[in-house]
Amino acid sequence: MNTLRIQRMRAVVQALFVLSAANASAQSNVNVYGLLDVNLGANDKADSAGHTVWRVSSGGMNTSRLGFRGSEEIGGGLKAVFQLEAAVQTDTGASDAALFKRQANVGFEGGFGRIVFGRSFTSVYDFMIRYDPMGFAPFYSWGTSGSASGASKYGMTTGFDNMVKYTGKVGGLTVGASYGAGEVAGSTADGAKGAVALEYAYGPWSVVGTWERSNGTTVAATGQRDVNTVWHAGGMYNSGPYKFQLAARDYKLTAGKAGVPVVRAVLYWVGANWRVTPANTLIGAVYYQDVRNVAPPADADPIMYVASLRHALSKRTDLYLTAAYAKAKNTRLVAISRDDPGFADTQRGVVAGIQHRF
Repeated sequence: MNTLRIQRMRAVVQALFVLSAANASAQSNVNVYGLLDVNLGANDKADSAGHTVWRVSSGGMNTSRLGFRGSEEIGGGLKAVFQLEAAVQTDTGASDAALFKRQANVGFEGGFGRIVFGRSFTSVYDFMIRYDPMGFAPFYSWGTSGSASGASKYGMTTGFDNMVKYTGKVGGLTVGASYGAGEVAGSTADGAKGAVALEYAYGPWSVVGTWERSNGTTVAATGQRDVNTVWHAGGMYNSGPYKFQLAARDYKLTAGKAGVPVVRAVLYWVGANWRVTPANTLIGAVYYQDVRNVAPPADADPIMYVASLRHALSKRTDLYLTAAYAKAKNTRLVAISRDDPGFADTQRGVVAGIQHRF
C-alpha cells in the first residue's frame, strides 16, 4: 500500500513538473542570436604614400554581434522584455566595444507599444536604417556618419546611455522617442540627449522624419554648452522586386566656447534595390555631403558611389561583393569608410564577404 501511494505521489509530482515546465515555456521566451560577417577587400590611398591595403575585416554588410533577448508574459496583455547585445570583431575574435555596448536594456511591451530602459539604439537609428539603401553597412555607407574628411563626420548619434525609449504604432503611423539622462548634479540639461522619430506608411509608400539633440556640459567661461542638433527626412517606395530610397540629414553643432564657429553640413543620399532573382539583389547608392559654414576653398563636399551584389545561399547565409568610389573637392581628404581616415581627395575600395545569421 505504501509503495502504491509513493508511486501515485511520484506520478502527481511528475505531472505537476511537466505542467509547470509547459506553463513556463508558454509564458517566457529567451533566444540566443547572432550575426557573423567577414570579408576580404582592398582600398587604395590607404596612407600618405598612396599605398593600397589588403585586409580581412569584420562587418561588411552589418556589424558582427552576439545577443540575448527574451520576454515573459506577466498578465493583462503585458510582457517584460530584455536585450543584451555585444559587437564582435570576426577577424580577430575581440570585442568591438565595451561588452553589451550595442544593447543592454529591460522594459515592458503591450498594447501601448514598447518601453525600455538602459543602453539602446536611438529612435533615429531605428527609423532611418530602413531608408539607407546600404542599411548602414560598414562597407560602405555614410548613413550614420559621413566621410572621415576633416575633424567632423557630421553624423547622428547611434545610441544613448542612461536611456528611456518608447516605440508605438497606430495604423500606418509609427512613433518613437528616446531620452538619455545627462546625470550631471545640479543640471538636467548638461549631457542630456533626446530624439523623436515619426514614420507613416501607406501601401508601398512610406515617409519618415526625425530630430535629435545632444547637449554637452556647461562651459564656465561662457555659461553655454555645446549643442548638436540633427534632422532627417526621407521617403521610400517598396514593391515587388524594387525598392527606392532617398533621404537627407541636416547636421548642426553650436559650440559652448566663445569664438568657435558653428559646424554645419547637409548629407543627401539616394539608392535603389533590385531583387533580380529570389537569391540575387543588386544595390546602388550615392551619398553627397554639402559642407557648409566654411570658406569656399575649405569645403570638401565629398561624394561616394556604391554598388553591391548580394547572393543568398540560404535564409541565413549570404555572399556579397561591394565596391565604392569617393571624391572630395578642393584637394580635401576623403575616405570611403566612415571609420578610417582619408589620405587623398579620392579613394576606391572593394570587398567580398560572407554573412551568417543564427
